[in-house]
Amino acid sequence: MLFSSIPFLYYFLPIVILLYFVVPFKYKNFILMFVSLFFYFWGESTYVLLMIGVTLCGYIFGLLIDKYRDNKKLSKTFMLISLLSSFSILAVFKYADFFIENVNAIFNSNLKLLKLALPIGISFYTFQIASYTIDLYWENIKVQKSFIKFMTYVSMFPQLIAGPIVRYSDIEKEIDERTIRREDVAHGIRRFTLGLSKKILLANVLGEFVDIAKTSNEMSVLYMWLYVIAYALHIYFDFSGYSDMAIGLGKAFGFAFPENFNYPYISKSITEFWRRWHLTLSTWFRDYIYIPLGGNRVSKIKWYRNILVVWAFTGLWHGASWNFVIWGLMFAAILVLEKLFLGKLLEKMPQIIRRIYTLVIIAISWVVFDATSFADITNRLAVMFGFGGVPLVTAETLYYLKSYLIIFIIGIIGATPLPSMLAKKLSDKESLHKLVNVAEVIALPLLVVVSTAYLVDGSFNPFLYFRF
Repeated sequence: MLFSSIPFLYYFLPIVILLYFVVPFKYKNFILMFVSLFFYFWGESTYVLLMIGVTLCGYIFGLLIDKYRDNKKLSKTFMLISLLSSFSILAVFKYADFFIENVNAIFNSNLKLLKLALPIGISFYTFQIASYTIDLYWENIKVQKSFIKFMTYVSMFPQLIAGPIVRYSDIEKEIDERTIRREDVAHGIRRFTLGLSKKILLANVLGEFVDIAKTSNEMSVLYMWLYVIAYALHIYFDFSGYSDMAIGLGKAFGFAFPENFNYPYISKSITEFWRRWHLTLSTWFRDYIYIPLGGNRVSKIKWYRNILVVWAFTGLWHGASWNFVIWGLMFAAILVLEKLFLGKLLEKMPQIIRRIYTLVIIAISWVVFDATSFADITNRLAVMFGFGGVPLVTAETLYYLKSYLIIFIIGIIGATPLPSMLAKKLSDKESLHKLVNVAEVIALPLLVVVSTAYLVDGSFNPFLYFRF
């Protein structure tokens, strides 16, 4: 069930809100757990028991880690078994066929593929359980003795299928006791509405063009750049819109989920980009892989190894395909170069040059990310930079540019802090404060109505991160 769907918006969510706010506090976690399991069952009836089983294992091993805390060796053993069991299940469902395909290719064998459907959200809830287990062993958090509360943490529907990756430490206090204030509910609804609008009115429309560009026979340098820009904006508004909706729902239910995006396309280096894009994933790999490996406080050789390991895993997290591995290693190489000398060189350059450098690298990275083969990567990059023997522009390219120009302009401006800065500047003026509030009261319901109209019309409505 997508957040951006009629069943969710007009059936599931109103019933959940009614149940959640009617029952006494002591039943709120149970209600949230129950509706979350129903939400998952709606989209993954086959694998809901798998998620419950993985969660139960994490819960039991958490109790054992805490019980034998005085015996470090035994406590560590339970932590490692918990991680091994969780990641083994993830590996089977997500990477088994990738491994078999490569074995067949290398050894010319004919091993049968498992062809298992990928359980929705498995990467996200696996990482959440792992962070709980590790933090518990490190004594950063207290053990959760209630299975209902632990199941609520893992299965909470706002962040279950697309994140942000919420660590137990993020909501440790709130899972036991939280204050649900009227202003937080209002803020949550506002955030959800804006996220919904980003997803339906921007991401979906841009996604339509991306689909056209990938299936069309049209080919020109400008057309390829339009495709790349559309894809960059599409994936940003798609994922950040979903994150906004999740954070907004969490806020309304009394939880403060971590932010996941901070205007990444205004970055002046790749290092800065990854401090702004998918923050919860970046910090997860930093805290649980990069730092435990030694981070940058080791020899240069080991430091290079640490970066390569982290970014190989980052690529693989996104999917079991070589293009994702290449994508991750590409960023590893660039980040190493920036830390060695390129970063200092960039600091001496004008901001506009630094931003262009970053955007070009990111554009190339999205070509790699969205490719289905190595030939796809080389062909698209060749056309982008004028080596494909294709014209600079064609009449058909100009037709598509005219057709989507307005949405491109809105998307580019919307990917910067300018709209929020303008809104804040107007709101800060005493003479305009009330007017801004009235405009917001009118605009938010209008956005919901327009978004609903798009959904009723049966418009293009995929979600990229389902496959991750």
